[in-house]
Amino acid sequence: MDGYDFDDRPFLIFWEITRSCALACSHCRAEAQAQRHPLELDSSQAKGLIRQLGDWKPPMLILTGGDPLMRRDALDLVRAATAEGLHVGLSPSATHRLMQTDFAEIRDAGVKRMSLSLDGASRATHDAFRGVPGTFDRTIEAVRRAHDVGLSLQINTTLTRGNLREYEAFKQLMFELHPAMWSVFLLVPTGRAGLGDLPAAEDVERIFEDMAGLVGRAPFAVKTTEGHHFRRVVMQKRGGGASAPRPGMRSPLGIRDGRGVMFISHTGEVSPSGFLPMVCGNVKETHPADIYRHHPLFVSLRDNDALGGKCGICEFRKVCGGSRSRAFGVTGDPFAEDPACIHQPRSAA
Repeated sequence: MDGYDFDDRPFLIFWEITRSCALACSHCRAEAQAQRHPLELDSSQAKGLIRQLGDWKPPMLILTGGDPLMRRDALDLVRAATAEGLHVGLSPSATHRLMQTDFAEIRDAGVKRMSLSLDGASRATHDAFRGVPGTFDRTIEAVRRAHDVGLSLQINTTLTRGNLREYEAFKQLMFELHPAMWSVFLLVPTGRAGLGDLPAAEDVERIFEDMAGLVGRAPFAVKTTEGHHFRRVVMQKRGGGASAPRPGMRSPLGIRDGRGVMFISHTGEVSPSGFLPMVCGNVKETHPADIYRHHPLFVSLRDNDALGGKCGICEFRKVCGGSRSRAFGVTGDPFAEDPACIHQPRSAA
């Protein structure tokens, strides 16, 4: 896995098949709206893109939004992608629409893993975050239904300045809900999220140190999104340096925005990630492989030596590299150092 060729294809493609969503989440990356966009890829264009991705064969294709189930053809797109040999994940919102969907049909369409979000550890805090009453209860019910049909489940939790105090309660919930994976998102100031929502770097370090103790030991896998320095914390906690083994860590070495990750928007625009809204082309005009392989921004983001600040001299830059999205959101420069990491590189001493 650590020998993955990031120059050839991404490990993860996130495809926002619609920005429409019935929720009103306070930190929504997509700033989702109630109605679908008129320039959204239609069914024919979407299936054409799936055929292109089928030729390219990225290891993981995640259909997200907005709420992907706001498209009536969402499961048809899953079936088409599955027929092309793609490994498909689905990230729906916990709405009445999801509750009206047959979870066995989701599984049988070919979804390999479904992700649900819990951004508050209680009914009150989660519903306040999501902006719609009942979302917490629907999420818990959706977890139960996924387990009932044997659908692999991932739970996503976004850490913000406002919910850090709930970390221990989140962790306890994971032991109760038994997901296959807990993915902890570290907030990026984009969409509806602002700089004031960022947790302090010292608090993030403390939480990552505790999470590192779960890796390989909890009955669920643990990973981070836009918290790449979690890899550094795990390796240090296990007593190793930047070249030490990474037991329990499953993603390729050094995966980050533009380097193993690509994002396709509802209108076909391609960016290094959904949290790094720098448009590099559109799949309506250009094959996504050409954009990923050759666009100067993607090429530069894959270069560990192009990083600036302390990320550029860090002994862990090949393992981590920092969040390019957070660097951009805070400084306007996607190559700047990640402000959420407190580590001081040895070469800076």
